[in-house]
Amino acid sequence: MRVGVLTGGGDCPGLNAVIRAIVRRGIQEYGLEFVGFRDGWRGPLEADTVPLDVPAVRGILPRGGTILGSSRTNPFKEGRAGRSGVERIKDNMSDLGIDALIVIGGEDTLGAAARMNAMGIPVVGVPKTIDNDLGATDYTFGFDTAVNIAMEAIDRLHTTAESHHRALIVEVMGRHAGWIALHAGLAGGANVILIPERPFDIEQVCGYVEHRFQTRYAPIVVVAEGAHPLTDELSLTSGDLDEFGHVRLGGVGSFLAREIEKRTGKEARCTVLGHVQRGGTPTAFDRVLATRFGLRAVQAVYEESFGTMVALRGTRIDLVPITEATRELKLVPPDRYAESEVFFG
Repeated sequence: MRVGVLTGGGDCPGLNAVIRAIVRRGIQEYGLEFVGFRDGWRGPLEADTVPLDVPAVRGILPRGGTILGSSRTNPFKEGRAGRSGVERIKDNMSDLGIDALIVIGGEDTLGAAARMNAMGIPVVGVPKTIDNDLGATDYTFGFDTAVNIAMEAIDRLHTTAESHHRALIVEVMGRHAGWIALHAGLAGGANVILIPERPFDIEQVCGYVEHRFQTRYAPIVVVAEGAHPLTDELSLTSGDLDEFGHVRLGGVGSFLAREIEKRTGKEARCTVLGHVQRGGTPTAFDRVLATRFGLRAVQAVYEESFGTMVALRGTRIDLVPITEATRELKLVPPDRYAESEVFFG
């Protein structure tokens, strides 16, 4: 069997660990052959491939990013010369002698994979997103690394905030789900955590900030990029949409800094962590989880368990229908957010 491998959507630490595990087990135990597709769905659309053998994956375990490259290409928007994107992928897979795909990605990439599988392309999915918002799996790799990066930034900001008696706002990633903000804020001792699932009252936020100053400590506010006030919609940097119809978010941290200064009279500054959260070497947790995902994914291909995604359930790696994983986002439940509110102010 010849298997294609691609990584789509936003990059994150741990992708290379998955690729390494797929190739090592697939070749050594199952005698499979692998082809890497460059830059997400663009690879199979353009038949743009790279060799993927054991020498190609040596030394990549600790590396961030992905050796295959990534993109947000939507294969269902890529018709050309009378052929749909799906037809082009099928034709290219046939020409390359590829029997199945292992697709490593998040909500959009795996959503496309589920549709591909329903249209006759054998697919196994691997969940990847720093946002940890994919259903059917307890955790996705990349999340733990992103949280640790954000936590370390918050730790450093505490000292400069207290030295200058400023309120510091830390904007982290999280379009629809506030898992990074919740975990990093709790671990970093933030005084307010704002997430997309719970629209915030700016007056209440300012009340928390003022109370913190009264204790002679400076406040740290952690906010997910998709968080917004009760009276406003999402903060946007532009009205541009990506290929999956998502708007580019950003600006809520700067909005908070302005409002806090205006309403409290205290100096406030915003730090946007942005893509720093995606980069660098993965944590031990993410390396192990990504490796286990890769091992189980290639086993699923060998067993021809197509239309599935690997998932962490407790400490086990199970297979779930890929449609189940992409049916709805996993959001922060109210009881988890209530735990963090104990430490507000």
